[in-house]
Amino acid sequence: MKQIPIKLGPLTLLLTVISICLTVLAILSFTTARADLRLAEKYADTVRSRYALEKQGQAFRQELSETDPADYGLSGWERDKDGVYHTVLTRDDLSLSIGFCLNEKGKTDILQWQHTKDWAEDESIGQLWDGGF
Repeated sequence: MKQIPIKLGPLTLLLTVISICLTVLAILSFTTARADLRLAEKYADTVRSRYALEKQGQAFRQELSETDPADYGLSGWERDKDGVYHTVLTRDDLSLSIGFCLNEKGKTDILQWQHTKDWAEDESIGQLWDGGF
């Protein structure tokens, strides 16, 4: 009986290409997972700060509702042209702006409850095209 020689050249090449592809996919998966983890941790910190700020705002609101406006000393507060008092609570780089006024019954009404985040332009990326000619 004659033995047919097995040629391993094409098979070796195919297995090498498959190994390289699987290695590249594994590296991409790991890198993407790490980036997702960093983004999730950053989002969790932002949410934690935002809820802590919301808790401070709710405590301020409760203090407003439980205190008689005459006893609260609103005379020292700044009012805008519409008669609205403003206060700003801050935590980390987040702030909560609260606007309130007194109604006819002598109670406070919340007119503004706005979360904002301080933002600074990242200038480390160099000169980008500003869209002008």
